[in-house]
Amino acid sequence: MPRAQRAATAALAAAEAWFAERGWKPFAFQREVWRAMAAGKSGLLNATTGAGKTYAVWFGALQRRTAARGLQVLWITPMRALASDTARALAQVLPALAPDFALGQRTGDTSSAERARQDRQRPQALVTTPESLSLLLTRADVHAELGSVHTVVVDEWHELIGSKRGVQVQLALARLRRWQPALATWGLSATLGNLDEAMDTLVGAGGGRLVHGRVPKRLVLDTLLPAGAARYTWPGQLGARMVEPVVREIESAATSLVFTNVRSQAEAWYQRLLDARPDWAGLIALHHGSLDRSLREWVEQGLKEGKLKAVVATSSLDLGVDFLPVERVLQIGSPKGVARLLQRAGRSGHAPGRASRATLVPTQLFELLEAAALRRAALAGDIESRRSPDQPMDVLVQHLVTVALGGGFDAEPQADGTWAAPAMYEEVRSAPAYRALTREAFDWALAFAGQGGASLTAYPQYHRLQVVDGRFRVTDRGIAHRHRLQVGTIVSETTMRLQMVGGASLGTVDESFISRLAPGDCFWFGGRLLEFVRVRDLTAYVTRATKKSGRMPVWSGTRMALSDELAGALRELMHEAGQGIYKEPELRAARPMLELQATVSRLPGAGELLVERHKSREGFHLWLYPFAGGPVHLGLAGLLAWRLAQLQANTFSLAVNDHGLELLSALPVDIAPLLDGSAFACDRLEADLLASLDARQLAQRRFREIARVAGLVFGGYPGAAKSARQLQASSGLFFDVFRQYDPDNLLLAQAKNEALAQELEINRLRRTLQRLSTQRVVLVDLQEPSPFAVPLMVERWREQLSTEKLGERLARIVGEV
Repeated sequence: MPRAQRAATAALAAAEAWFAERGWKPFAFQREVWRAMAAGKSGLLNATTGAGKTYAVWFGALQRRTAARGLQVLWITPMRALASDTARALAQVLPALAPDFALGQRTGDTSSAERARQDRQRPQALVTTPESLSLLLTRADVHAELGSVHTVVVDEWHELIGSKRGVQVQLALARLRRWQPALATWGLSATLGNLDEAMDTLVGAGGGRLVHGRVPKRLVLDTLLPAGAARYTWPGQLGARMVEPVVREIESAATSLVFTNVRSQAEAWYQRLLDARPDWAGLIALHHGSLDRSLREWVEQGLKEGKLKAVVATSSLDLGVDFLPVERVLQIGSPKGVARLLQRAGRSGHAPGRASRATLVPTQLFELLEAAALRRAALAGDIESRRSPDQPMDVLVQHLVTVALGGGFDAEPQADGTWAAPAMYEEVRSAPAYRALTREAFDWALAFAGQGGASLTAYPQYHRLQVVDGRFRVTDRGIAHRHRLQVGTIVSETTMRLQMVGGASLGTVDESFISRLAPGDCFWFGGRLLEFVRVRDLTAYVTRATKKSGRMPVWSGTRMALSDELAGALRELMHEAGQGIYKEPELRAARPMLELQATVSRLPGAGELLVERHKSREGFHLWLYPFAGGPVHLGLAGLLAWRLAQLQANTFSLAVNDHGLELLSALPVDIAPLLDGSAFACDRLEADLLASLDARQLAQRRFREIARVAGLVFGGYPGAAKSARQLQASSGLFFDVFRQYDPDNLLLAQAKNEALAQELEINRLRRTLQRLSTQRVVLVDLQEPSPFAVPLMVERWREQLSTEKLGERLARIVGEV
């Protein structure tokens, strides 16, 4: 028997013995992964949350270890908190199975002393993040440090694949495979629809093994039904009424996680729970990404030790951090997607044999319908797919500078006096996101990274790459330092550090929120009522407030939208309700609203598009209900307004939500194009869409992020960060210069494409138009706004009215009906 085979056999036997000592027995999928990794295979492990994915791949990695010194295993996680938890889990195995195998952790939270220690003696395994891995790639001796890596594990691959961070991982893997062609790469995922495609994106087309680890696990998805019957709904309608029922649910379990979709909602619900149960002070906690790391770690430790009754959290606790004491998960509002719900449900019963339970808490009646649709889609296995971005040029430009810092890459002279990099081109194309990258586009990125492209050649600070001894390198120390400070693709609104006057750091808040405060204003943060004092050096100083009330902070971020899978299940439920079928308890709870909708208007059936029309003092209302999600409806509303106005001059105000859209016009609208389907044509879709909205503003907003990733604008040095206004001005200047003097700049094209794909979801919009063009339009003239129409009116009014006046107008509408 060959030596390698004997070693693998011994490692497998050791793994079996380790499980047996604890009274456990490995699952079949764990053994399958061990055998595949022993044979040098790559792949994707899709397994139930809490089923043992980590041990499956970690034991497989350990059996591949060698006696050589140096780094051998990289474990990539999407979050720093997950990195810490993962490192602790991996370390538990080492004393028994690999006592001489050193494990390290390297993220943005790693201390300088620990980094220095790792530099002196590199561990054999390293838990890190995509950003920290890219930073390692900028080191001059990176080949010596990472060239010995033979195994890479990418945890929570479903969380990375659909973002530029996932592309960053793809490019890093392409670099590692250049040095180690036999690199074994394994991804871990619990909730993903397109598994084969996800595996190919990670390991290359046709080169991996897909392992399913579906351990039988009971999943309970239910809904906390509101008391009483309501016939109208609007955003936030039920929130306060659901506090007492949520308190009772928390009381019934030892430990609960209460998830919200956004940080401001988490702050509000934490305060509501504490107001309802003051005796829970110290027993309930708050966790979101803007809180100081020490506070988050305290909460995580309290969860693990079972010392906390409940934690109100955002997606900061979504991923695979292991909290065994958690019995219940409650979801405030709709999670808007099946995968997100399953991911959060998996935080409870996080061990083999234990049931996972998630209870949805509606904040308006429409979320009752979404809850029923979510359960139906989840039990049917209709999980959302996630796909890699296609050829993001900003990430490529950044990566070229990263590799040039990390020892450089080969340059070949051309007949016209320029330099090319054919070997680097092939390496980049081995990353699936750039599989279709043309040589022309690559050469453009190389020239842009090297000399600033056609419009920036006169500015030395954009001459980042130089050819030295036949290799592209970065020779300017200032350029190198600035690049390392902002490696990565996470670009958010500029934040300010929040600090007590003369005291501790509390976390971060958006600069835009602080800019609206005057000294003496109060706001809630981390469960405390704080009084704003002053801003100095991008730090907001606060004191404990003596007042009793204050604002809730608002953070910028992407609004969660209805997924295709959930939207389809919702349309199916709507059709059933129209037939008088109310199987689910959520539909029965929403029945008064649905029956009123059917009485004053109609419930859309299968193959139908409901269109409502009404004249009020505001003008002429037109409501459509495609049930396709907010971003799609935003694009659709603009598109329809544009196309209808081309036939007859008119002025429109638009409002959208996840269920429908409103066109409010000053003059009557000829709806013939809606009735005959011509308004839904896909011809000239992109051109009409760009003309219908402020395309320049959308593209410019995306360009700010692109300029940051591509290294055009610099966010500032530690302690001297630039403000959002400064960054916006800088990126806006580049945007205008490129539009005027370099219109073929590929970053401009990327900004337009991202605006269409991400802001308006043009691919989903196209599918929606195709569906609508085949549906029968049912037109209803209303005497008063229907239950479906009121939430759309509220979306428009919220920008214009105070809470009091909004309440008065809602009361009038409900009273009139």
